[in-house]
Amino acid sequence: MKTLTFNTIGRVILGLALAALSAVLVTLAFPPFNLWFLAWFAAVPALVAQYRVMPRKLSSLASAVFNGGWVLGYLGPVFAGSGLFMEYLWIYVFIISFLADMGNRAFNERTRYRWFVPQGVVGWVGIEMLRSFLPIAGTWGFIAYTLYRQPWLIQPASIFSIFGVSALIMLVNYALGLGALTLYDRYRAPEADTPTPQPVTVRRWLIGAGATLAAWTLLSLLLFRRPTTPTVNVAAVQPGASALLAAFEGLDDKVAAVSAQMLAQTREAAARGAELIVWPEGAMPFDPQVEDRLGLRDLARETGAHLAVGYGILSDAGLRNEATVINPQGEFLGVFGKDHPVTFGGETSLTRGTYPVYDTPLGKLGTIICYDLDFTDTARKLARQGAQIIAVPSNDWSAITYKHYTHLVFRAVENRVTMIKADGSFDSAVIDPYGRILALETLPEGGAATLVTTAPRGTANAPAIFLGDWIGWLNLAGMVFFTFGSGWLVKKAGVVK
Repeated sequence: MKTLTFNTIGRVILGLALAALSAVLVTLAFPPFNLWFLAWFAAVPALVAQYRVMPRKLSSLASAVFNGGWVLGYLGPVFAGSGLFMEYLWIYVFIISFLADMGNRAFNERTRYRWFVPQGVVGWVGIEMLRSFLPIAGTWGFIAYTLYRQPWLIQPASIFSIFGVSALIMLVNYALGLGALTLYDRYRAPEADTPTPQPVTVRRWLIGAGATLAAWTLLSLLLFRRPTTPTVNVAAVQPGASALLAAFEGLDDKVAAVSAQMLAQTREAAARGAELIVWPEGAMPFDPQVEDRLGLRDLARETGAHLAVGYGILSDAGLRNEATVINPQGEFLGVFGKDHPVTFGGETSLTRGTYPVYDTPLGKLGTIICYDLDFTDTARKLARQGAQIIAVPSNDWSAITYKHYTHLVFRAVENRVTMIKADGSFDSAVIDPYGRILALETLPEGGAATLVTTAPRGTANAPAIFLGDWIGWLNLAGMVFFTFGSGWLVKKAGVVK
């Protein structure tokens, strides 16, 4: 039996350090650090570790440390101390990555790295596509979100959706990773039995990735423009607390105080010219259409504004988490039931499954609620019906203050709609159809805020509205192909093990 030598131990330590470095770089690319440029090469140290530094039998340990590490760095603070199984998500990712990537080094060596880049890209984006189906995941942690403050660079998401942005980032990472392996081999001779990438393969992928990035950037700049549609004065009311949660705790005085706060903020917003005013998720623990305890009909008439308000009713069957819109005549226009309840937190949404869009003098209005913004489908269903402005009542918690609203940048670009997020305490934002953040308040300690700004109507004409997540599906198909077709590719390459 072979024993570990000091040389082997040193390689393992160095490999783990490089993989951990990649995890740190990805974490820093995301908010709140916002070092977005790191996302373009963050995976390279881990790839060098996996395909050169680590011993073959332990090579997938580099992938496990990389993926588990950045999930810990990004989502660890979100669920820390929650008591939910989500606290340990990074461990699950570590184990899955270790097992799933065990054969990747052997495959790429036997095919002389011909498929290194496409296999890496479709593997990453395919996993993102799978995660988008899961109620516990959605689009959280998608590498594309690192670019949320770069609207000049993400406009092709209106064609390729968020999955196209992720694919571009990982194309650059894997092409650079292939180049890094070649440089490694140049300055440190590989082991005698280690196949190396063919120079022509490396050159083609580096040129191809560079050309794709250049073409993408040019297309994005051509698509990035100032809206010429009519504008609407909009407002997001953030009262600093949740009336619904206070009601669940039996804090009637707090419920009354929060209600009074929202009424005052609404009048303030209207005095500042707001024509559409959005309240948070669960802004009241009753159905205002059945019992108008806060006088919302009169408030709409008084302010002359459209009010988009969230409310929740808890029954023995579960929670009705809904939003409605009231016009300036005091009429309720309809009801939207939260499409994606937070099931891992025990939430239900008994009236989900309808997606009303309201014709108003301000344009076509729709609503989604909080966790809906973490999935690509709900806003798209409204945009397909012509929604130009989407109100987003939400009720976040402190740990996601700098993360959650960033998802709306992509929902806005993917659908060419204006998004108005009104949170209970932490992060409210108004985002235009090209991903520009027009107004923002982030208060990790919680607090009240009233955002009022002028926003353009969307056009709801992005190709992605009708094409959907087609790039995600293509990458998922590619991932399945490499999973089950790797043996065929090895035989086709004519390489004997």
